Amino acid sequence: MPDLSLVPALSWYAMLHAAPLRPLHTLVRTAQERRHPPRAAAYLPAQRRAENDVIARGLADPSRRATVLREPGRGRTPTIVLGGFVPDSGEQIFLLRRFLLQAGDLYTLVYPRDGFSLDLLCAQLDDLLGGLADAGQPPVIFGVSFGAGLALEWLRRQRASGATPPIAGLVMVSPVACVADVVAPGGGKPATLLGRALRPYLDPAAPAGEAAVERSRTVFARMFEAGAQNKAALRQLMTLPELERLRASVAGAIRDITARGARERVSALTAMRAPTEYFMPALLPLTPAPTLVLFAEREEDVLDPRAPSLFAFRHAQRAYFPRGAVRDVVAGKGGSPVQHASLIFHVFEFLPPLQAFYGRLRAKLPLAA
Repeated sequence: MPDLSLVPALSWYAMLHAAPLRPLHTLVRTAQERRHPPRAAAYLPAQRRAENDVIARGLADPSRRATVLREPGRGRTPTIVLGGFVPDSGEQIFLLRRFLLQAGDLYTLVYPRDGFSLDLLCAQLDDLLGGLADAGQPPVIFGVSFGAGLALEWLRRQRASGATPPIAGLVMVSPVACVADVVAPGGGKPATLLGRALRPYLDPAAPAGEAAVERSRTVFARMFEAGAQNKAALRQLMTLPELERLRASVAGAIRDITARGARERVSALTAMRAPTEYFMPALLPLTPAPTLVLFAEREEDVLDPRAPSLFAFRHAQRAYFPRGAVRDVVAGKGGSPVQHASLIFHVFEFLPPLQAFYGRLRAKLPLAA
């Protein structure tokens, strides 16, 4: 048993050397959680001009506002987390939370259950990032799956308006940037289970009903539970009470998203422009900030083989992000394959490139080619 008075030092050492120290990493993390439980609280920027403008113009009502939670960190580089459809952003980075807090304050956006507005979400990012830039703390945007698509859409809008996005860095995990990433254009049967679940939402003449919403709930629940089946691996990640709390939180989010909320989230995805559509000098690069794109080894279980995001970032990522790098995250020998956006169940596979990225960000070093 390690001396818990050394917890901060052990935690940092364990994060830097995560692969060989998994059991120790989890022991230290859970000890820290008991001593210093999460302190996230609702946060509103001092200035909300962009948000108020969207509401005043009738583009969205306040019920579509995402909840912003803030937890104080130790450094000067905040991280803003944009999660996927499910789980919520806080659960998505559940095992990365203390690592991200080393860099600075942590902001997690929780999308409303009964609606969604792409315009309002982008406005909230305008206000949040504007305030952080004014305070001399440009953040890292950390987007996961659908959340990475939201980050890309916000960056595209910023560039289209002639603005330079005030960010310190960008991380995108398994980006889903447009509906064609999961459902190929045309009438063919989608290649993935998720694509088949989303197809009923895409017919404007027949809005998805409760039966379609229930099917999509089942798909997302199965995706989560598929990662939770390896009990031996999970014992190296979290305690049983943590797993049960996480499972209950994810199940609650899936259950509580209403039919309208589900339809509006998918509608936002359909409104996002495919990266290949804005491959033009007027809009690229999206940002000069350091950028890390992480693809899982089993993206084909979620992304369509012809996904525009796969093509754009694998073949032309430097056009979008001059200081960018793309990495494939794969399991070690004998480990289960890394799934799409699997930051919970494959955290130790995702940690090394994230550690290197944040380390170079602190040292202001270029990313490796």
